[in-house]
Amino acid sequence: MNEADSLVSTPDLVIDSVTGVDVSLPVAGPGARAFAFVVDWHIRTILFIAWYVLAALLYNGRWSLAAPIEPTGVWFSLVVVPGAVIYFLYHYVLEVAMRGRTPGKRMAGVRLVTRDGAAPSAGAYLTRNIFRLIDSFPLFYGVGLITSIVTRDHVRIGDLAAGTLLVYDRADASVMEHVRGSALGTKLDASTAELVNELLQRWKTLDVAARRRLARTLLARVQGDQSQLAARPTAASSAERESAPGTAADVDTDAELLARLQRLARGEVP
Repeated sequence: MNEADSLVSTPDLVIDSVTGVDVSLPVAGPGARAFAFVVDWHIRTILFIAWYVLAALLYNGRWSLAAPIEPTGVWFSLVVVPGAVIYFLYHYVLEVAMRGRTPGKRMAGVRLVTRDGAAPSAGAYLTRNIFRLIDSFPLFYGVGLITSIVTRDHVRIGDLAAGTLLVYDRADASVMEHVRGSALGTKLDASTAELVNELLQRWKTLDVAARRRLARTLLARVQGDQSQLAARPTAASSAERESAPGTAADVDTDAELLARLQRLARGEVP
């Protein structure tokens, strides 16, 4: 956790999941938020400058970066507009592509989630970034910094409008005993990774019917197949009535679900 955040109380986002296993994600404070922003600001500024230099040289056809005295439509379409797109859409495009992260957020070990711990929608990312105009007032993101300090969940105006939070991405090798880092961002988001890890940790101590139900719920959640979630418990109930725990059929079903969870934790197709 960032040292600056240790001076500020950082609450946890507790997710009451459909599996019945609560997930706790520590909310990032203003220190981590500021660190991520500074890194991203330098990256997008470098990208903007690099584009301007290359485009201006191409437009002028010589070693000159000077803008024309009377800018033409070609100047704006080749130099100004792409540069502005790089600078102002940097956060939105990367947050959508990297599932709530940017290079700066990744270096700070944080990511964006909704209030229920899921990945925000493209609309939520867009809303959050539109409100950067307000958060940036009057200078150096003064409004955003103040609101991230005084609000309970350390959010800025854009987060309040979009319903998002910045949390520490705890799903890494040092925290996740059963989930590989390669599974994150591809098959699993942070909250689902913690659920999978928790279920695999407690697998042998849970009741057979309970762990089957949790496993099917998690697998259906990852695959986005709600019809499978609705159909499989019915088939499982029939099988459970036909065979008591400990029979060959029961062991095979239990082992299959465990194997699918383990494949999912490795980043493979479950």
